[in-house]
Amino acid sequence: MTAPRRLVTFGWLAGLAIAAPVLLSAFIQAMPDAGEMAAVRRIAHPPLGLPPLPPEVQSTARMIALGRKLFFDRSLSINGTMSCGMCHVPEQGFTNNELATPLGVEGRSLRRNAPTLFNVAYATALFHDGRELHLETQALMPLIDRAEMANPSLGLLIARLRGNPWYADAFATAFGEPVNARSLGQALAAYQRTLLSANAPFDRWRYGNDPKAMSGEAIRGFALFAGKAGCASCHLIGERHALFTDYGFHNTGTGELRRRGGDGSVSIALAPDLVVNLARRIVQSVAEPEARDDGRLEVTSRPEDLHRYKTPSLRNVALTGPYMHDGALASLDQVVRHYDGGGTGAPGQDPRIRPLNLSEEEIRDLVSFLHSLTGDNVYALVREARD
Repeated sequence: MTAPRRLVTFGWLAGLAIAAPVLLSAFIQAMPDAGEMAAVRRIAHPPLGLPPLPPEVQSTARMIALGRKLFFDRSLSINGTMSCGMCHVPEQGFTNNELATPLGVEGRSLRRNAPTLFNVAYATALFHDGRELHLETQALMPLIDRAEMANPSLGLLIARLRGNPWYADAFATAFGEPVNARSLGQALAAYQRTLLSANAPFDRWRYGNDPKAMSGEAIRGFALFAGKAGCASCHLIGERHALFTDYGFHNTGTGELRRRGGDGSVSIALAPDLVVNLARRIVQSVAEPEARDDGRLEVTSRPEDLHRYKTPSLRNVALTGPYMHDGALASLDQVVRHYDGGGTGAPGQDPRIRPLNLSEEEIRDLVSFLHSLTGDNVYALVREARD
């Protein structure tokens, strides 16, 4: 009588072992972790300094968890080598600090700097030229861009995801339907909308009424920012919150910087902290022709939009260099000096950009103010991304 019971017991254990991965997957999907629950709360109650988000962008923890997995999954690229998180690196301000313009599949160069994803939930237009209006649709574009993730079509990528048992279950759990273009965009958008970061020293000083939250240098810098330097005319500051952008499109003169490189040297980043200077003619002899970039003109076909680009938010700006649409300026000091010198004087440059005649102390104060815009939860967002 004993032997049959052992056989039954062994068979039951074997069956449990076979079913365990499926049961574990279902358990994981049914039990969002603490980071995802914190993200849900953050969307409902943004940090000090940020406005409320509209109710229609609220997401469930399951959507956020799925979106986060997709964001870091290299299998979403044509050859399994690239993910969204390789251009928008959490530890580098959800951008790429090491390259002026990032590299895509097979090392293909991209035309523009990777914009930070901090507070992207508030964006009214996406990409530097504003060619997408919704985060759900914008999130799909890099997946089929030849230079980025290079999938030949969205349909083929969706078919591949449907053939993956984990993703098939996860999409059914999160959205109640098989993966499709709508739910794929919604999942990626759901995760990116959690990247809300504020409660910076500036916020605690201005909106929290803490007179000691900012240094004297930063306070003087804010006076310059809102006054003499004129920065706040595009990087808007409200009475109750501040996104530090008008989400408009302006020609700041930087569209001319590369074209005016002339025959001088070009800085080439071989690795982090390893930069060499080569003659431009040598670089041009081995490089592909530099891609033309006409800015907002490419979207509207209006001549006046030549070299106009979207005003970026300045929140966490100390973490998100290099700067401008093509990463042409490496540091905040260079950015301030660019505007102090009146830009490049390029045709169509915004008339508000004029020589400011700032002193060295004023330049330092402005940079100090920009450092005061770093949110207090940036490291928590990195931990959430990597956990």
